Amino acid sequence: MSVSRFRSVVAPGRRRPEIQAALPLPVDEFVAAEKPSEPVHCLRPATIAAAARAFTSAFPGDVLYAVKCNPEPRVLRALWDGGVRHFDCASPAEIALVRQLFAQASIHYMHPVKGRAAIAEAWRKHRVRDFALDSTAELAKLLGICRVRPADDEGLGLIVRLAPPASSARYDLSGKFGASLEDAAALLRAARPHARRLGISFHVGSQCLDPEAWARAVELAGEAIREAGVVVDLIDVGGGFPVSYPDQDPAPLGDFIAAIARAVDGLDLDPAPRLWAEPGRALVAAGTSVVVQVELVRGRSLYVNDGVYGALSDAGAPGFRFPARLIPADGRTPSAETVDFELFGPTCDSADRMKGPWPLPADAREGDWIEIGQLGAYGAALRTAFNGFDRARLVDVPDAPLLATRGYPVS
Repeated sequence: MSVSRFRSVVAPGRRRPEIQAALPLPVDEFVAAEKPSEPVHCLRPATIAAAARAFTSAFPGDVLYAVKCNPEPRVLRALWDGGVRHFDCASPAEIALVRQLFAQASIHYMHPVKGRAAIAEAWRKHRVRDFALDSTAELAKLLGICRVRPADDEGLGLIVRLAPPASSARYDLSGKFGASLEDAAALLRAARPHARRLGISFHVGSQCLDPEAWARAVELAGEAIREAGVVVDLIDVGGGFPVSYPDQDPAPLGDFIAAIARAVDGLDLDPAPRLWAEPGRALVAAGTSVVVQVELVRGRSLYVNDGVYGALSDAGAPGFRFPARLIPADGRTPSAETVDFELFGPTCDSADRMKGPWPLPADAREGDWIEIGQLGAYGAALRTAFNGFDRARLVDVPDAPLLATRGYPVS
C-alpha cells in the first residue's frame, strides 16, 4: 500500500488529512492494485530532494524556492530535506504555509506589488523581513508599515526588481513587473537609507534555455548599481532555470551558474554582493507525474480524465510537450507501433485540448492509463474546480522520473 490521499484542488489551505501507510509502490504496481478512475499525482520525494541538493550545492549563494511553482506540503518537506532553507513567497497564504511547516525558514516576500494588509501580516505575524518592489509607491507602503525596532537585529530587506533585457524564455515575464534602468537606480538610492539589506533582482523568464540571458541581466543590474551610486548588498538572479521536455534539452545547470558567476565577477563590485536565486521548475518538475485514464478513443484523439483545467494547463495553449507512456489496463504488452495522438480533457469546454503530439502505442484503448511526466512544476498548482473535475489522488512513488535533465540526479 502506498502513501496516498484524495484531495480537491492542490493548493495551500485546501488540504485534507494525509493517510499514512506502508512503503510506497512503484507506479505500475499502484495502478494495477488500485485501478484508479480519477487522476493520480505520483510524487517522487527522493527526486525532489536530490534536485535541491544539486542546486544548493552548485549555486554560490542562497537558494529561494519559488513556492508558487508547487506548494504541496510534501514537496516542501522534500525540498527541506534537500537543503533548501529559503522560500520565495508571493502571498500571505504561501507565507503562512511555509511558516507552519518550518518555523526557522527564511521567507522572502518577492511579489513586487502587495496589499497593505498583506505586508502587515507578513511583517508582524510571520517575521518576514525581505520585500521586493519596483515602484516608489510600493516603497512608500513598505516604509509606512515595516517599522524597524532597535531590537530587530534582522532589519528590513528591500530588493528592487529590474526589468531585464528580452530573452528567448518559454514564458516572457517582462510585461508586468520590473523597473526601467533609470527608475531602478532611483529606487536603489531612495531605499538605501532604510534597508539593512539592499538588493536588486530580475527574472529572465520561465524555462529559459540561454545561459547568457542571465549574464546580460546581471550586466544591466550592474549599470543600475553604478548609476545609483550606492552599495548594494545582494543580486537576486531570479528563476527561469530550465528542465528537459521531449522537445527541449537544456544545457547542464553548471553552464547557467558559470555564466552568472562570470557576469557578477565582471561587475567588480566592492564589497562583492551576495547572490540569491529563485528556482522553481528546476527543483520540482521531475518530481511529479500524473496518471490519467483513457475514457474514449476516437481515431487519433484520446479523451482522458484530466486536462487544461487540471494538471495539464501547460499542455494546452502554451503547447508544452511532456514525456508520456501507456499503462495497459489488461496487462498486455503495448504495440510497438506508435501514433501521434492528441488529448482532450474531461470538461465540457472545447478548449480543453492538448494537441501534443503525444506519441503513444497505436493500440491505446478505453480503460488504459497514461503516465505523463515533468508535471511537478505548476501541474498541481494550476488545478481548478471547473465543471467539478477537481478531485485528484496524491501518492508517493519510488520511481525515477520519466525524463532526466542534465546536471540533476534522478534520486
